[in-house]
Amino acid sequence: MILHTPLILLFSLFVQSPWLVFSVNPPFACDPSDPATQQYAFCKPTLSIKRRTQDLTSRLTIDEKIAQLGDITPPITRLGVPAYQWWSESLHGVSSGGRGIHFDGPIKAATSFPQVILTAATFNPLLWYQIGQVIGTEARALYNAGQAEGLTFWSPNINIFRDPRWGRGQETPGEDPLTTSIYAASYVKGLQGSPYQGGYTPQVLQASACCKHFTAYDLENWEGIVRDSFNAEVSAQDLEDTFQPPFKSCIEEGHASGIMCSYNQVNGVPNCANYTLLTQTARRQWKFNGYITSDCDAVADIYEAQNNTKTPEDAVAYAIKAGMDLNCGNYVQKYARNAIQQGKLTEADLDRALQNLFSVRMRLGLFNGNPNRYTPYGSIRSDQVCSQDHQNLALQAALDGIVLLKNTESVLPLLKSQVSSLAIIGPNANNFTVLLGDYAGPPCKIITPLMGLQRYVKDTRYLAGCQDVACNSSSIDQAVQLASSVDYVVMFMGLDQSQETEALDRIDLVLPGMQGDLITSVAKAAKKPVILVLICGGPVDIDFVKSNPKIGAVLWAGYPGQAGGTAIAQILFGEHNPGGKLPMTWYPQEFTQFPMSIMRMRAGPPNFIKDRRYPGRTYRFYKGYSVFQFGYGLSYSNYSHEIVTQSDNQLLTKTTINLHTINIDKNLNHYHIEEIGSEACKSSIFPVVVRVKNHGPMDGRHTVLMFMRWPKELNGRPTKQLIGFDNVYLKAGEVGNVKFAVSPCKHLSRATEDGKWVIDKGSHFLMVEKDELEINVSS
Repeated sequence: MILHTPLILLFSLFVQSPWLVFSVNPPFACDPSDPATQQYAFCKPTLSIKRRTQDLTSRLTIDEKIAQLGDITPPITRLGVPAYQWWSESLHGVSSGGRGIHFDGPIKAATSFPQVILTAATFNPLLWYQIGQVIGTEARALYNAGQAEGLTFWSPNINIFRDPRWGRGQETPGEDPLTTSIYAASYVKGLQGSPYQGGYTPQVLQASACCKHFTAYDLENWEGIVRDSFNAEVSAQDLEDTFQPPFKSCIEEGHASGIMCSYNQVNGVPNCANYTLLTQTARRQWKFNGYITSDCDAVADIYEAQNNTKTPEDAVAYAIKAGMDLNCGNYVQKYARNAIQQGKLTEADLDRALQNLFSVRMRLGLFNGNPNRYTPYGSIRSDQVCSQDHQNLALQAALDGIVLLKNTESVLPLLKSQVSSLAIIGPNANNFTVLLGDYAGPPCKIITPLMGLQRYVKDTRYLAGCQDVACNSSSIDQAVQLASSVDYVVMFMGLDQSQETEALDRIDLVLPGMQGDLITSVAKAAKKPVILVLICGGPVDIDFVKSNPKIGAVLWAGYPGQAGGTAIAQILFGEHNPGGKLPMTWYPQEFTQFPMSIMRMRAGPPNFIKDRRYPGRTYRFYKGYSVFQFGYGLSYSNYSHEIVTQSDNQLLTKTTINLHTINIDKNLNHYHIEEIGSEACKSSIFPVVVRVKNHGPMDGRHTVLMFMRWPKELNGRPTKQLIGFDNVYLKAGEVGNVKFAVSPCKHLSRATEDGKWVIDKGSHFLMVEKDELEINVSS
């Protein structure tokens, strides 16, 4: 969907104190003060959800049923059921997008965390969970204060950042399926009120999360190809090991209560009318318990953009029968009655969808009387929104996510005592909105980079250098003059939502307009090596920066949220040791010769594209040159790693594991996971310990990424794949251990061409940077 609500940032008003107590009751059904509710089974919390939804659905007329199948649902006044808004957003904070949240009462703002792509760079699942917790808490506070008409949030976005030009890559946890899968489960648990450890959901949901966009969705509008009609041609192998794992994890591990099917088709079938995808895979195979919504107007697209049906009624019937429950838009409400009259849809089909929808509202406690009194979240008050703890977490996320890409001769950190004058140059240095990224709400408060650095250096001078990020014209002469007159120069360049966002893919990977010329000219004129800070979601080709000795340091700050300016300043002046790692590959401009519409992940044969060898996508399969690789990130400290034995901490280079399997053909060169069985898979899990030393000079948080590779890249095997990650905080000179539980069935397996999971016999290599452990798999 596209945000139509303008983001009005009245920054001077965002410090909210004092807070007002609840002024309006939130909308709810089953008011115990109404004698009529006592006769309704759907109002009795002691009954099962299934029994209650059946009772409510049975009381509705066909017209009432149809009216409840859109994202804007009217009240059922005769039964005391209020209107409900299904569409709210919470990608990286409670958002003003959608229709369900209103910042027009005593609560004027919410904590605005970094855009997801930067949060992903922390590789910290506990942090992801805590962010989800905060967002869920603030969502409930808004609801309790009467400023929300719904508690269903259409987040997170867990599509794979397949192509660097994708305008919405910023919303995702990056290009790696494992990282995205763990992010999905962590965020969903936090938002919905589940414990961090453990696989169950609470009896009453704090808020409802919706994993989107199901599936293989990662193109907006590129070279005339638009998402509404795009047919993603995806192999069974790519679907199984790249596009589906995050959604499987979101459901099986995170227990999400919502899924959104996407605009596009996959192999000629619209995702919102795909019975195999929605019913057989999500509900039956993964045991999904919740509602499935379309993306906005995706049902209309089936007929109007994709020409997949002869009539609108057919499109509505196909979608509902496939397993979709809710239409964002009014297409179902407009054509469902005709579809029933034409025999294409039955009342039972409506009942199935309605029971899924009402079950989620009941699990949110909205049919138990006033939620402020009758749910465990009724005590969440307005003063918990934008609390200091919540804002501190937003700062931590930005600090831990920012990635140090270059630091020649330790230009950073700066010493405050040695910086008497500082020039801040660039269109992103003092722009409030650019820090937030898309799908943002009004932040509690916001600090731009310029504001943050002014706190450190009294003589700080500022020049935008370009009128905006597009930088079609540049004041290079003024910038050169300023750069030559100060001790240090920090430049803030990159992208913004005019370059990358929903409905807008990029054409190029280079910095827009004259940004490159401005950077080079300023660097040449500056007294000392320039520091470049890139504020952007997607990667940019800055090869010219890497090789320029006059550019001493580079930071990637993503879209760092409300605390972005503070975080950047603290890192530049050494109050925080950067430890973020890139969650996506940074490709060269030459990559743009390959169409975005090619969904193939693996590198293609010589003639796959005429006269060009297709290099594949993401670090797992890409065969070309990378400006920066997935997982890259420097620190102010130096770290070393060794894979050691768990018992005596001795160096380990080779080990053998035995899969105790039965009834498996010993002549095959691999084992099928489904034939090994869950018990054998569980018993084969083994520990691997990585010893990490911080050689100094600073204390710091360090991320350990463990990859696995095969001896040869055969049968579509990835070049390598991430199998685990963790963080450890070490003081300078300190040694610590990071323990991984390696599951052969999960971590040493691969998908075959027909989408089946197997473990190859023989050698597998676990890798932590340059250190390797050979694992020999035998039966």
